[in-house]
Amino acid sequence: MATELAHCTQLTPSGRLRHLLTLTDMSRDLIEELLERAESYLRPPGEPPARDPVLRGRTVANLFFEPSTRTRASFELAAKRLGADVLNLDVNMSSRKKGESVLDTIYTLQAMQVDVFVVRDASAGIPELIAASVEPHVSVLNAGEAAVSHPTQGLLDLMTMHQHKGRFDRLSVVIVGDIARSRVARSAVEGLQIMGTRDIRLVAPPGMTPDEKLYPGTTITSDLDGALPGADVVMALRIQRERMTEKAQMMTTHEYHAKYGLTAERLMRATPDAIVMHPGPMNRDVEIAGDVADGPQSVIVQQVTNGLAMRMAILAMVMEARRDR
Repeated sequence: MATELAHCTQLTPSGRLRHLLTLTDMSRDLIEELLERAESYLRPPGEPPARDPVLRGRTVANLFFEPSTRTRASFELAAKRLGADVLNLDVNMSSRKKGESVLDTIYTLQAMQVDVFVVRDASAGIPELIAASVEPHVSVLNAGEAAVSHPTQGLLDLMTMHQHKGRFDRLSVVIVGDIARSRVARSAVEGLQIMGTRDIRLVAPPGMTPDEKLYPGTTITSDLDGALPGADVVMALRIQRERMTEKAQMMTTHEYHAKYGLTAERLMRATPDAIVMHPGPMNRDVEIAGDVADGPQSVIVQQVTNGLAMRMAILAMVMEARRDR
């Protein structure tokens, strides 16, 4: 039901972006347009950031019911640099703590003339539910949905890969970590496949292996050393310390790093110009060695920069699509 709902509500009748809920039904042309728009918002370090008045007089509400640093901060800055008024709401400030339904929260804020809702929630289906319930002029952006989807992260990762590697159809991409619970992996794979990448290798330790049905056309393995040769992009995922005690027979962090951690020695198995990515936050010397995270092949800081530019592009695009509704 959630997939059908997302397909029905995400785009305007003319194919413009009304909501961003998932990457599954995005066209290659639309993603390329977002990549180009985001590039236009980049500025060299030390120069004033890009500004655009496209959201002047509009209101963006950031509703984060799960913790976030990068996504929340970049959406706030993105909206402000586009001229919007910004409301930040987290679970500790929300009446959901008192039992109010998520839709009653949305209706209350919509009555205050909020134009865009940016939503992160631990429950699957919440962004789609909100998108199906708001007024026609309102947009909903998924800022992280359970283990299901993180489309803005997927788009900023595509942007980073494109900057360094150009064509997607020639890439070999390795993603290693808790694939089963990773919304980052889901969106990255969806975006890569839309853009034509055919060689996607998912490395999951025991207990973290995903349902193969969710990742058609990929290679799923538990052998990181065997997956790395020929890789152009290597993305390490955060190992969630808070979940380790809940998993039967979970290896220690030292054991994980020894077998699945991205080290300088292990990275030498990939292509010499392979880039290293991580969505953050990082557990240094668990899923990635500190010298790799800070090394010459790392583009992790650039991912953060691109995240702000991409979220500006998304906000601008949904606002410009209002005339098609």
